[in-house]
Amino acid sequence: MAKSRGTQSSVKHDPTALGRGFKRRLKSNDILLGGMVSEYLRPSLVKHYRYAGFDFIFVDKEHIFFDGLEMSDFVLCARDNQLPVISKIGELNRPETARLLEAGVVGIQLPRTESREDLMTLVEFVKFTPVGSRAAAPGFGNVDYVPPEDGAAWIKKANLSTVIVAHIETRKGYENAEEIVTTPHVDMVYVGPYDFSISMGHPGDYDHPDVKKGIQKILDLCLKHGVPFGTTTSGPKAAGQLIARGCRFFEVNDEFQWIREGARREVSEYRKYC
Repeated sequence: MAKSRGTQSSVKHDPTALGRGFKRRLKSNDILLGGMVSEYLRPSLVKHYRYAGFDFIFVDKEHIFFDGLEMSDFVLCARDNQLPVISKIGELNRPETARLLEAGVVGIQLPRTESREDLMTLVEFVKFTPVGSRAAAPGFGNVDYVPPEDGAAWIKKANLSTVIVAHIETRKGYENAEEIVTTPHVDMVYVGPYDFSISMGHPGDYDHPDVKKGIQKILDLCLKHGVPFGTTTSGPKAAGQLIARGCRFFEVNDEFQWIREGARREVSEYRKYC
């Protein structure tokens, strides 16, 4: 009788596959849509976003406070559902960056990116040697709680799987856009439209000609240097116009927006009979 192997899987586990697959899709010019999360950091939201058809999840950790446990549970659920998580951080901070990576996020988005120096500091925190100086802790969500058998191979592949996102939203970032776009290891460039519209003198008006012109300039630089560009738009029609010009990813909207819109629409339909 053959010896039982219990529940041990014969399939070799690769915890870096999710991030590397996401980066391959970026390079293939797929249009990637990200569902944003501002407060409701629950595994059920992962299920809703997967059902909706999103390609990744974006978590805003700049404006909203999340504790460690809920973030870890949420990211682990997203990984189990094959949804990569990109997380914004509040500021350049090595411990916070490390905790997010250990939780299993595939990418870090740096708000108020204003220089190449900012991004190279982030690269230092995100990448292992010889690229950066990230400390190794292969026992958490970053490996799906399956420690790698070959540490050297894991580190090499992990460096290829992590995503660096530059987030331009200030006048200084706009003025330094080319040095930001051409920074080594930058995988994505995102323009934060609300703060960018403020910096251009038109708060909240994403479609103002001055705002659109500034966004187009950054988009053109990304196309010139082969770096995927993304943003958040006023709606699908504006997104379609940007896609035609070369935009490749969108952080679409958050759960608040859909709750508001869905609730308002439902109440409005009921009121027709009241």
